[in-house]
Amino acid sequence: MTSDGRVARGDRTRRAVLDTAVALATEVGLDGLSLGQLADRLEVSKSGLFAHWRSKEALQLATVDRAVAQWQERIIEPALRAPRGVRRLQALHEARIDFYAARVLPGGCFFANTEFEYNARPGPIRDRLAEAFQRWTAFLERLVQEAVDLGELPADLDVAQLAYEIDAFGISAVMRSRLLDPDTTYRHARLGLLNRLRALSPNPTLLTEGPS
Repeated sequence: MTSDGRVARGDRTRRAVLDTAVALATEVGLDGLSLGQLADRLEVSKSGLFAHWRSKEALQLATVDRAVAQWQERIIEPALRAPRGVRRLQALHEARIDFYAARVLPGGCFFANTEFEYNARPGPIRDRLAEAFQRWTAFLERLVQEAVDLGELPADLDVAQLAYEIDAFGISAVMRSRLLDPDTTYRHARLGLLNRLRALSPNPTLLTEGPS
C-alpha cells in the first residue's frame, strides 16, 4: 500500500506539472516550452524535471498527451452525460465554450494554437497533434451520426460537414474571444450551433438555450 501511495502521489505530481506545461504552452508556444522555463514557473529545480523528461521533445509530447486528457476530462466526459443525439452535440459544444470561458488556459486553446504553430513543421510533435485532431474529428462525426440514427437529424445529412461546422464554431469562439468582447463572442458561438441544430432537427424542442 505504501508503494501504491507513492505511485499515486507521483502521478498526481506529474499531472500537475503537465497541467502547468499545457497552460504555459498557450502563452509561449509549444516550441517555446522548455524544461528550464517550466522549472522557473513551478519554482523547482530543472534536474527534478529532467528525471521525468530527458529532452525538450519528450516534454512537448507529454504535454500534448496531457492536453488531450484535459480535453477528455473537461469537455468530452461532461458531454457524454447528456442524452445521445442533438442534446449531446449541444452539451459538447457548451462544455467546450464553458472551458474557454473559465480561462483555464491563459493563452486560449492549446490545440488551436499548437495546430497552427506546427501545421507546416513535420516531425513527431506534428504527428501527435494530427493524431489528436483526427480522433476529435472522428468523435464529432460519431456523435452527429448517432443523432441521425436516432432520427433527431435528417437521414441525408452530410455528417462530416456538420462535424466541421461544430468544430469551426468552437475555434472561432476561442480565437475571437482573445481580441473581442468574450461574453459576446461566446454568446454568438452558443447561439450559432443552437440555431443550426434547431434548423436541422425534426424536433427542435429538444434543444434549449444554454447560458448566455
